[in-house]
Amino acid sequence: MKFKIFLFQFLLTVPLVGQTIDTSKTFELENFLQWVRVYHPVMQQAAILDDEARAELLQARGAFDPKLFADYEDKSFDQKNYFRIGEAGLKIPTWFGADLKVVHTWANGNFLNPANFLPEQGQAVLGLEVPLIRNLVFDQRRAQVQMAKVYAESNEARRRSIVNDLLLDAIERYWEWAYAYEARNIYAKGLELAENRFTIIKESFLQGDKPAIDTLESMIQIQDRQIQLEQARMDLQKARLELSNFLWYEELIPVEIPEKLKPQSLEDQTIIDDIQRLADPAILANHPDIRFLNAKQSQLEIKERLKREAFKPQLNIQYNLLADGLDFVPKTAVEPGISDLLRQNYKWGIKFSYPLIWRKERGGLQLVRLQQFENNTKIQHKRLEIVNKVRAADQGIRILDGQISNQRKAYQNQQRLLNAENEKFRIGESSVFLLNSREQKLIDTELKLVKLETKRQKLEKKLRWARGELR
Repeated sequence: MKFKIFLFQFLLTVPLVGQTIDTSKTFELENFLQWVRVYHPVMQQAAILDDEARAELLQARGAFDPKLFADYEDKSFDQKNYFRIGEAGLKIPTWFGADLKVVHTWANGNFLNPANFLPEQGQAVLGLEVPLIRNLVFDQRRAQVQMAKVYAESNEARRRSIVNDLLLDAIERYWEWAYAYEARNIYAKGLELAENRFTIIKESFLQGDKPAIDTLESMIQIQDRQIQLEQARMDLQKARLELSNFLWYEELIPVEIPEKLKPQSLEDQTIIDDIQRLADPAILANHPDIRFLNAKQSQLEIKERLKREAFKPQLNIQYNLLADGLDFVPKTAVEPGISDLLRQNYKWGIKFSYPLIWRKERGGLQLVRLQQFENNTKIQHKRLEIVNKVRAADQGIRILDGQISNQRKAYQNQQRLLNAENEKFRIGESSVFLLNSREQKLIDTELKLVKLETKRQKLEKKLRWARGELR
């Protein structure tokens, strides 16, 4: 425990991401949030989402990587070499759907299939396979790359949403700590007033000016406020520990807040922006939850395009240019040119397929469109939910501002009443009971004011959370 407190006190003096935490005893909210952003485990986990997106894109682009391949068969039976057939080469996928290949094949043996006869030194092959209808402009490989790019945006939205939620939780714990700190101070001040009054009344009793019952009543008031103060200290300790859950250091070392550290004032309030701007679709579209759903919709649109591609006939053409050994120039050509290369020593073919009923294709397309409808419904619902949350938070802040103003006036009036009651008590026209009642009422009024100010601070940040602006 002492080590953790010492560590935290040390960290208050070291730079953090270009800034330095104030070395005074006040732990500002922004400094606290900066520690959360840098060291909290959830923030580190959220950062992994970016790495995942890059890995996903790298994997998708791997479909276009050139590939080396080799194949070899050897058959020997009854001391006879039936055949030895092999090939090795390089296959190069392209973004335009065509596949290129460079191959060297060889074959020999006593029982070769005549179709496998090759020149003695083997045969080099330059091949090209092109889809003419299906997969010409769009295919699975290109779809995976596009979806991986959208996945990166989706993960960024998820990361922002995680950060948004984490910071709101941290902010609420901070202001609960601030309230517990102020409440402890108020009860401590009330106990001090009761102890001072007891000293004065006791002195007056010894001089014969006050009855003994006044000293008893003053002592009871001290005991009541001691109980209140002990409870306030327990609440402060609980709030401090809950806030410490958000404080970490390098290598996931937990950090505790020392008792002498204090929060910033509850009266520091932020001016609220015009709420009407949140009706702008561009502002709503920047919300991380909306961006996540929009990214999902984009992925579904890519899937739909791929499913629609499956309704086209598959017609692929293959052309392989054959060499005599490694020489692609035909020996019969007098003045070899491109036409001679293409018309002699070649192998070509066509592959065709077309589904007749399309049940698989129709079912896949229908499923994707249902998913699009479902996701679009979520987007509309989320938009309405965000707008309503923002309006509710803004309206709550405006109401709290009025309540805080009235509560401050009530506190000032209670202070005047207590001053007047003290004066009446001094001249003997009041009692200890009335004075204690006035004082307790002032304490309750001040606590209510602090509670409202705490609620107002939390609600102001909740408004920014509803906008998706905490980061």
